Amino acid sequence: MKITFDSPVVLSFAFISLAVLVLSETVFPGFAENYFATGGRFNPGNPLHYFQSVSHVFGHRNWEHLISNFSFILVVGPILEKKYGAKNLIIMIAVTAVVTAILNALFFNTGLYGASGIVFMMILLGSLVNFRSGTIPLTFILILVLYLGREIYAAISQKDQISQFAHIVGGLCGMLFGFGMSGAKAK
Repeated sequence: MKITFDSPVVLSFAFISLAVLVLSETVFPGFAENYFATGGRFNPGNPLHYFQSVSHVFGHRNWEHLISNFSFILVVGPILEKKYGAKNLIIMIAVTAVVTAILNALFFNTGLYGASGIVFMMILLGSLVNFRSGTIPLTFILILVLYLGREIYAAISQKDQISQFAHIVGGLCGMLFGFGMSGAKAK
């Protein structure tokens, strides 16, 4: 048997995130916090803030945070990469990261850290893989109610360190990509 690098985008995403966490916890303490997280308010005069608008999806607070995100990404991501192609998946990840960062900076003064928005984008997008014009998959409706409903409820009822906003925005991005790319072929 031979091990294959079957999903280059998803595996690269996982390995980069792993490297950022390992470097941050060993050789370069604070590496993830300084370069792979947003700081809240966006400063257009600071070039680092543009980088962080995308790079925040690679930074994770700890091992539990990384594992919880990538347990979903490694399951759903390869299916999406095969369906939509590597190039399209990279674009969807980048767009979701930037949209989440921009909206978060507009409405909140808290930073972003981690790939949770990407997880929710992939979950909603994955539920629309078999979408056809004129139909709405029941699985999509159930995922929408269960995942996004839970996040909306948590955002209203809890005051914790988790950004339900990023989850909701990521899910909405996944929904828009799913409906918008229903006829897309892998590239």
